[in-house]
Amino acid sequence: MTARRVLIVAYDDVQILDVACPSGALDAATRLGAAPPYAVELAAAGGGTVRTSAGIVLGSGRLAAVTGTLDTLMVVGGVGTRRAATDSGLLEQVRRLAGRSRRTVGICTGAYILAAAGLLDDRRVTTHWGFGDDLAAHYPAVAVDTTALYIRDGHIYTSGGATAALDLTLSLIEDDHGPTLARSVARELVTYLHRPADQAQISMFLAAPPPADRLVRDLTGYIAGHLREDLTPAALAGRAGVSTRHLTRLFSAYLGTTPAEAVRAARTEAAAHLIRGTGLPLAAIARRCGFGSAQTLRQALLDRYGMSGDTMRKQTDIPLSTRGDADDTAVS
Repeated sequence: MTARRVLIVAYDDVQILDVACPSGALDAATRLGAAPPYAVELAAAGGGTVRTSAGIVLGSGRLAAVTGTLDTLMVVGGVGTRRAATDSGLLEQVRRLAGRSRRTVGICTGAYILAAAGLLDDRRVTTHWGFGDDLAAHYPAVAVDTTALYIRDGHIYTSGGATAALDLTLSLIEDDHGPTLARSVARELVTYLHRPADQAQISMFLAAPPPADRLVRDLTGYIAGHLREDLTPAALAGRAGVSTRHLTRLFSAYLGTTPAEAVRAARTEAAAHLIRGTGLPLAAIARRCGFGSAQTLRQALLDRYGMSGDTMRKQTDIPLSTRGDADDTAVS
């Protein structure tokens, strides 16, 4: 059986996660019975050793010595990406090898190298959320969209930063071998089963920078930890010791939204987390996250994610629980 040959293109100061996430997932897929299996190689322009930004040194082959056809070409990211994107020899090899590959993948800021090689022109792509504007400015022929974890445009695939590479690789495994193997790999790696492509790269609970206003910052933290409680604008204003009108002005100035919209977004994201990560019934999740009914939650999910709770749950293999919401622990 001919193996699926995967070549990872690296360079000095590469991000080790960008190498480890795809190679680890593909290795797990092979050990769990992928047929045909994956054969992963690492190569750099000069061959020899590659120094990651973490200081760990990896052995690699030489790009010019790679012959034959490839199943997948992966170009990874890291702090050395921009320097690598100016290496004409590296770009020439990337163009050559992309022509020999069934699909080409840009991991994180590896999109810079693919763009510099002319492989992303007139395509919709993503990259690490912190570099989207810069990538778009340097390569105006590329349609950059950092709202997604990963994007497929024809035979070109791109992903967001770091661990988003794992989500993309799980999707590639699912394309190649079906959802059962992809889910087995996710379980083997003790990771999320796998996040959908259109999920935001950054949770609203982790979005940076935090609100500059202390009152708004404190209230958003309170909202995230007290979703079942009364979070109406009046209740929040009373907690903060300000008028509802002033609270609305503060949220508009520092978050670009209203208090009610911020609460609904927090509850919806927490509900999506529980739908994808637990077997709780939708009605129980609605109660736990502060929604008045399962129907209200369904509408919120459609508005925010464009999909129903049932569709979200089908993306996992977690069985529906019969426990209701007997476990009333806080959303984490």
